[in-house]
Amino acid sequence: MKSVIFNRVVRQLAIGVSFLAVAIPGHAEQALTAMPLGVVAPDFELLDTDGNIHRLSDYRGRPVIINFWATWCPPCREEIPSMNRAWQRLVEEDIAMLAINMGEDEDTIFIFTADYPADFPILLDRSGEVIAEWPVKGLPTTFVVAPDGTLAFRAIGSREWDDEGVLERVRELRKGKGPD
Repeated sequence: MKSVIFNRVVRQLAIGVSFLAVAIPGHAEQALTAMPLGVVAPDFELLDTDGNIHRLSDYRGRPVIINFWATWCPPCREEIPSMNRAWQRLVEEDIAMLAINMGEDEDTIFIFTADYPADFPILLDRSGEVIAEWPVKGLPTTFVVAPDGTLAFRAIGSREWDDEGVLERVRELRKGKGPD
């Protein structure tokens, strides 16, 4: 069953990545799309590359940026450096950032991060079960979860996550302001 879910998700994501690569030259628009109000983010429990367990519910009370990605995805490779720069700015602001890798092992990710460093936690969704529960349309897809655990924003395609306008939208959630 897990391999059926994984294969279906990988097929859908490959189609999404192909669409994004053709339809969106260069960087995607920097906007974050507001999600419908009241949609609770699906909880998960995943190991990171250091063997630590992360549950989304453990981050309740603060904004969380959750990026779904893979090393084979060109827009993901383009986006990771800006996410790392954003993390350097957000780490002291009580805003979490998690990258959920789609179906790859620690060795593949380790080799990738030699060229594309990521100081924030990289979680492993080896079976694809977690990504299947989220409204992911292609890779990369990033969600911003509000402190109350609801989905606030979604970004399909790469972004410059260290863009001040993008970061301000996330910071506003910490101040209790919802998506526009």
